[in-house]
Amino acid sequence: MAYNRKEKNGWALFLLVLAGIVLGGFLGELGEGTRYFDWLNVGGDFGLESPLKLDLGILFLEFRIAFKITLASLIGIAISIFVYRKL
Repeated sequence: MAYNRKEKNGWALFLLVLAGIVLGGFLGELGEGTRYFDWLNVGGDFGLESPLKLDLGILFLEFRIAFKITLASLIGIAISIFVYRKL
């Protein structure tokens, strides 16, 4: 008896969106210094300015989280969702 699954996997969507963010960010960084593709790197940064520090004597931890959202990463997310729907 064959197993036919029609529902889509959430992990596949997560991995595709993550790949879209990474590839879009990479393409945005590549286009940063060029004349015609500089608009791909337009966006904003948000997150913690300074890291949260925890000194336990023998162990020192720093926590920092920051996001850089660019137009290229948003385009990468849109393409990855389009690809996911076509799967």
